Amino acid sequence: MSCDVGLYGLAVMGQNFALNMASHGFSVCVGNRSPAKVDLTVNRAKAEGNLPLIGSTDAGDFVRKISKPRKIIILVMAGKPVDDTIAQLSEHLEAGDVIVDGGNEWFKNTLRRGETLAAKGIHFIGMGISGGEEGARNGPSLMPGGPRVAYDMIAPIITKCAAQVNDGACTGYVGPIGSGNYVKMIHNGIEYGDMQLIGEVYDIMRNVLKLSNDEMADIFTEWNKTELDCYLIEITSKILPKKDDLTGKGYVLDYVLDKTGMKGTGRWTIQEAAERSVAAPTMAASLDARYISARKDERVRASTLLKGPDLEVPVNKAQLIEDLKHALYASKVCSYAQGLGIIKGCSDDMDWNVNLSECARLWKGGCIIRAALLQKIQDAMARDVNLPNLILDPVIAGELNERTAAWRRVIIVAIAHGIATPAMSGSLNYFDSYRRASLPANMTQAQRDFFGGHTYERTDREGVFHTEWTDAHKSIGDISERMAGNV
Repeated sequence: MSCDVGLYGLAVMGQNFALNMASHGFSVCVGNRSPAKVDLTVNRAKAEGNLPLIGSTDAGDFVRKISKPRKIIILVMAGKPVDDTIAQLSEHLEAGDVIVDGGNEWFKNTLRRGETLAAKGIHFIGMGISGGEEGARNGPSLMPGGPRVAYDMIAPIITKCAAQVNDGACTGYVGPIGSGNYVKMIHNGIEYGDMQLIGEVYDIMRNVLKLSNDEMADIFTEWNKTELDCYLIEITSKILPKKDDLTGKGYVLDYVLDKTGMKGTGRWTIQEAAERSVAAPTMAASLDARYISARKDERVRASTLLKGPDLEVPVNKAQLIEDLKHALYASKVCSYAQGLGIIKGCSDDMDWNVNLSECARLWKGGCIIRAALLQKIQDAMARDVNLPNLILDPVIAGELNERTAAWRRVIIVAIAHGIATPAMSGSLNYFDSYRRASLPANMTQAQRDFFGGHTYERTDREGVFHTEWTDAHKSIGDISERMAGNV
């Protein structure tokens, strides 16, 4: 049997995506370091309807069973395992074949691998995959970046296997090599922000309003029928009321230790935000919140020493619930704006020409951040392809302006009750900073000039200036030399 496509790497994501492709009529050959995973996947294919999927015994056998030009998707752990797998497979490949890395990989590694394989005539694509195990089986969001000729070779397969929404498959050509991994990385950064925002709303509901798990679940269920409709709100409504089957008492959520893990894409997102000089306070706050959560023992100790506010601040239950809804939506919009800003910054620097409206479209189905809001974002970025920031779109700006009063009331309540809302506050601070024509940055720049002679620009005339602020200050000579190294 000569197969249409090969998939190497059979953890659950790999198994499920292989079965997804086979379910859509493509013949699939699978391979893995351990034969047991190959046998398991072949047996699953038989059990799920005798799907056209076969196994292989080693790398050479795997490659030989795939029709030329070969199309191979690898789903192994990022880093060295990817290099090892590519090295193993490329020994048996020929010029014109395509390797697609579907893992969460650092985009610069993808650039390096693309250059190495191009020298052998082998095409390489870095393709972000979002949707978890369920999405991999039933239709994920796929974000491929690489040579256009290579994309055209895999497009018939991934277009059928991706999630399908009102305007097509949740996949498409993102851009040159590296861009697919980059867009997926930022997707994950936005995901971090979304999850933290929901956690902060949950915290206020639980510790200020004293709502039960079932009451909170009902609220999230209703919110999911509104402009907040999204996958993460949906699963929140299912997590909250789940009864604990180990103790038979209470809810699973209340037994989950408050330490959040991470795989690294959130950290990469914030590193890239700094590299591109793009403010991303919502996502940065969500990453910081995970760092703090990991210090459980220290927090327990601090809880015996550090005191919160001792205030009696009355709240209106119905009003606060409605305010939370509006604050969550506005905060999410700002988080998406930050993420798209980072993509734009790198796309401009790398000359990728990534279409931000298309990014929003790819995320509308299958992926973890899929949300009704993405249609509005897609429309906004399509209305003005040169829009410097999502929140400058008149429709989006109008929605934020309508919610600012509620947004501020939520932050005030949280502060009064000692509830940390770093992501929601970060979003509001982003909004307040961005909307102001004048910021106190003039003081910061004056201080830089005072202690370091870093110069400044003026509001009343062109040019670069330095002031001898005191008698101790001397002329700094050639001002242009002092500006060297500015970013």
